[in-house]
Amino acid sequence: MHWIDPNSLPETRGTVTRFLLNPHGELDGFVLGSRQLQQVHFPPHLSRQVARLVAVGDTVRVRGVKPRGADMIAAVSVTSKTGKVILDEGPHRDGEKHHHPDAERTPMEASGEVLLSLFGPKGELRGALLDDGTSLRMPPHAAAELASYLAPGAHVHAWGRGIRNRHGRTVEVDEIAELVDAQTQQE
Repeated sequence: MHWIDPNSLPETRGTVTRFLLNPHGELDGFVLGSRQLQQVHFPPHLSRQVARLVAVGDTVRVRGVKPRGADMIAAVSVTSKTGKVILDEGPHRDGEKHHHPDAERTPMEASGEVLLSLFGPKGELRGALLDDGTSLRMPPHAAAELASYLAPGAHVHAWGRGIRNRHGRTVEVDEIAELVDAQTQQE
C-alpha cells in the first residue's frame, strides 16, 4: 500500500502481545492488547524490519485501513516505541521481488480455544489464533466454509503442516474438528 499517505489514516495505539506468522515462517502481523484483542496485518516483506524494531511488550502506533466486515487493521505504517517508522513501500524495491524463505514445514497439530479470528489484508477470513499462541491458517474459500470453527470461543483440534520459530508457531490446516466436549465442560 505504498501509494497511501499514512498521515491521512487513523492511528491505533496498543501493546504488542504476540506476533503472527505466515506459513513460510515470516511475520505478517501482530496482536495488540490483552483483553480486547486487535489483529494488525502487514505484508511479509516487512517481516525483518518489524522483527528488528518491535518486540512483544512494546507499545506501538499503527496507521492503516480497516476492511469492511473484519476486525483488523491492514497496516500502512508502524511506529516503534523508539519512534522508528516502518513504512510499507511495496515489495518491489529496486526491482527486487519478495522471496519467501525456504522454511521446512513439518507435520503438526494444535488444539485449544479460538481467541481471535485472523484475516487477510482485504478482510478475508484466513484462520484463527488459539489460546496457546498458535496461528491456524487456511485459504479464504476453506475459511469461509469453516467460519464457525474459527470464531472466538470455539474449541478446535487441527492437523496440518507447520513451522515454529522464535516468533511463534503456525499450522497450515489440512483438517480441523470442533472439540464439543471442551465447550460442554466449561458450561
